[in-house]
Amino acid sequence: MRLHRLRITAFGPFGGAQEVDFDDLSAAGIFLLHGPTGAGKTSVLDAVCYALYGSVPGARQGGSLRSDHAASGTRTEVTLELTVAGRRLELTRQPPWERAKKRGSGTTMEKAQSWLREYDTSAGSWKDLSRSHQEIGEEITQLLGMSREQFCQVVLLPQGDFARFLRADAEARGRLLGRLFDTRRFAAVEQRLAELRRAAETRVRAGDAELLADAHRMQQAAGDIVELPLPDLKPGDPGLAESVLEWAAVARTTARERFTVAHCAQTAAESAQVAADRELEDVREVARLQRRFAEARERAARLEERSGAHREAQARMERARKAEAVAPALGLREATEAEHRRAADSEARARALLPETFADAGATGLAAAARKAAEELGGLESARRAEHRLTELVTERDTLDRQERADEDVLQEAELWLAEWEATRAGLQTHIESAQESATRAEQLALQREPAQKRLTAARMRDQLAGDTDEAQKQVLASGERALQARSHWLDVKEQRLNGIAAELAASLTDGEPCAVCGATEHPAPARKVAGHVDREAEERALAVYQRADKQRAEDEQRLGLVREALAAATAEAGDTPTDQLAEQVEGLERLFTEARRSAAGLHAANEELRRGEQERERRAAARQQAAVSVASRVGRRETLDREKASLEEELTQARGAADSVSARAAQLERRVGLLTEAADTARVAADTAQRLKDADARLADAAFRAGFDTPQAAAAALLDDAAHRELQRRLDAWQQEEVAVRAVLAETETAAAAQRPPAELEAAEQAASDAGRRVREAASARDATARRCTELDRLTVRAAASVRRLGPLREEYDRVARLATLTAGTSADNERKMRLESYVLAARLEQVAAAATARLQRMSSGRYTLVHSDDRAGRGRSGLGLHVVDAWTGRERDTATLSGGETFFASLALALGLADVVTDEAGGVRLDTLFIDEGFGSLDDQTLDEVLDVLDSLRERDRSVGIVSHVADLRRRIHAQLEVVKGRSGSVVRQRGE
Repeated sequence: MRLHRLRITAFGPFGGAQEVDFDDLSAAGIFLLHGPTGAGKTSVLDAVCYALYGSVPGARQGGSLRSDHAASGTRTEVTLELTVAGRRLELTRQPPWERAKKRGSGTTMEKAQSWLREYDTSAGSWKDLSRSHQEIGEEITQLLGMSREQFCQVVLLPQGDFARFLRADAEARGRLLGRLFDTRRFAAVEQRLAELRRAAETRVRAGDAELLADAHRMQQAAGDIVELPLPDLKPGDPGLAESVLEWAAVARTTARERFTVAHCAQTAAESAQVAADRELEDVREVARLQRRFAEARERAARLEERSGAHREAQARMERARKAEAVAPALGLREATEAEHRRAADSEARARALLPETFADAGATGLAAAARKAAEELGGLESARRAEHRLTELVTERDTLDRQERADEDVLQEAELWLAEWEATRAGLQTHIESAQESATRAEQLALQREPAQKRLTAARMRDQLAGDTDEAQKQVLASGERALQARSHWLDVKEQRLNGIAAELAASLTDGEPCAVCGATEHPAPARKVAGHVDREAEERALAVYQRADKQRAEDEQRLGLVREALAAATAEAGDTPTDQLAEQVEGLERLFTEARRSAAGLHAANEELRRGEQERERRAAARQQAAVSVASRVGRRETLDREKASLEEELTQARGAADSVSARAAQLERRVGLLTEAADTARVAADTAQRLKDADARLADAAFRAGFDTPQAAAAALLDDAAHRELQRRLDAWQQEEVAVRAVLAETETAAAAQRPPAELEAAEQAASDAGRRVREAASARDATARRCTELDRLTVRAAASVRRLGPLREEYDRVARLATLTAGTSADNERKMRLESYVLAARLEQVAAAATARLQRMSSGRYTLVHSDDRAGRGRSGLGLHVVDAWTGRERDTATLSGGETFFASLALALGLADVVTDEAGGVRLDTLFIDEGFGSLDDQTLDEVLDVLDSLRERDRSVGIVSHVADLRRRIHAQLEVVKGRSGSVVRQRGE
């Protein structure tokens, strides 16, 4: 990777636009970046890092990138031109910028922008590759092969960090190397093996707990039949499975013996119950027969008491049978008498409607009077037709009068309407022309409404999103603060746990077993947990809280970006015009549009009204002409009707006599004919029924005499209706059936014999049978309980045996995983140096770094010092990441902390350069043609400074250029290519001088 050109605008301390030509500076191989404190030397390096990765080094993240000296209209921008992997690229990045609104007051936020371009040598021009932050970041990381952290350690060599790295302990050194070489996968292997170990141990303990639980269930099922106690063991104790199975075998044997005894007792109780039940059945049968004989004697006594009533009922039934022969004559006489009464009543009602002159007339006289009235009624038929014709003539004459009046009204109304029509038509034509003009105006306003409404909607969205942006910014600040607090709390908890880790290790110590840390089998003074001790679960909870808070922070930042994008889009569409002003414009347009549409809405109605008016004019003219014709033709018809009416009135005056009309006279005659005819008919019927009643009386008297009754009334009294006959027959049948049944029971041999025996003792037999049944139930319950105990013990034993078989492979897996986990964690006795897997990998990398650093350190120290990797254990701790310096003058190996200040600088510089070489090889061999070294040269004497500069100058052999950031004045004389940063009140500027 070689840097060519850097352009900075409104970035950090640089208020205006500044440009750095690295090609000119790199021509000498070494160039100096100097300037007073606070001028912005480090900001140049920050700009390089920001152009590549979109962020500055970790210690300076979170602050504002925009220069306080920049003009309000100038946007912050960094552009870097470089060559990497044979490709010449140009990166341009602009951070988010809050600028003043173009219209109105206030500010608006513009989102961050990024561009990536590549120079096309064949075309001789730049071509755009991407404008996506994510795509550009992935492309640069892939080309460089390094993350931002690795780039800051390898290219922007921070000497203070490497001096600390040189003197750091193994843990701090391991954290830095882990970030640079990305050994997280090996730490993940350690963690995964530890998780597998805990999971396997959990499964084994869970299996033992389940087995022990089954053992306690077997103890509960066995009860007190087993004298041998259950083994007092816990999950994980050796021999647990064998002890449980042995105890289960004893419990099953004892339970089967108890089951055999209970079965025999149940068999004896069942035999006794059968005998008691048989005796109870015999006693019950004797008691039943004795009750049956006693009941039969009581029923016979009751029959004897009712014998008189039975004989009376028999005599009553015999008289009723004789009276049944007289029943038909009685029925005939009653029917005839009822018919005669109805006929006489009808005759009386009919005669009451006739005049008194017909009171004594017979049926023949009444019929003759009816015939005479009918003949007179027939003579009125011609008069009735004449009367009907007269009615028609009157109706027609009235119709002609109404039609004449209607025609006169039509003529008058038509004349008035036609006289006003011309003025009405002129008014409608004016209305139509006005409505057409309003319709045209409404179409023009409709074209202006939609854009205005869209701008108003966008303006309202703009105002809402402005408030949402402020709220989202507050949320981002709050969630960031919570994430920082959660991270600080997690680090505090982790530090507390590390301080108390000895107590956790001591909790697993067992006398006689080796310690996982030191291997000793005696533990005279193990550490104890103090109040407030923090365990792994507490640390993991704190870490989970921090991760959730950090995730929430990222989500809030993403939400803020989306809100800002939506705000920019709404602002672009709405402009800077205030929402109230846009609302007034839209309201004015809507009001004008509504008025125009309201005026135009009457166009169709006016046209329709004009069309209907023309049709009405034609209709009224035709109606006026038709009415005039009708009036002329109606005069002759009226005279003809008047002559015919006079002739019919004279004829009807003679026909109706004293009645009001012919119809009234005809109605009188029709009513007289009907009354006379009905009276004659009823008189004939009454005479016929009277004769039939006399005949019925004679036949009834003859039938009663033959049946043996003195009078017909006596025969009628002896008759029974159906209900009484059925009730009497039922009583006779019931008495007879009861008599037969009683005689049958008294004649039974077994019943009579049982009556001669002493009374049966039923209660004693039932009590004996109940006692026998209770003893059988108790024996069956005892047998069932022993059977259930045997079944439950067998089931639990099978389950326990299956658990033992299932736990076998789990125990083997746990032993295997535990050996691997302790080996990679450095706690196994097989790991002599107690070195973790990640530390082992980092130790190999540290050996490479030490070898690469030694090649330069020997030149800087004139062959005196050599850096070596040490895997010695520090006291009783772990080993693997030690770093020592070998002094050739004394031949002794000593700690790097014993180096002087100048020696520490060039040793750390050599270490940084060596680390850069190893990381570069690890990243896939990407060439790093431009390096920066930050400070530290002031601690060197002149000779050592010359040697260090010679080493840096030797980097030119690899076609590298090295930028030195320093305040040392002697370097300005020694290094001719310089980039000076000069600060002032209006911001810093750069001055460049080549070789």
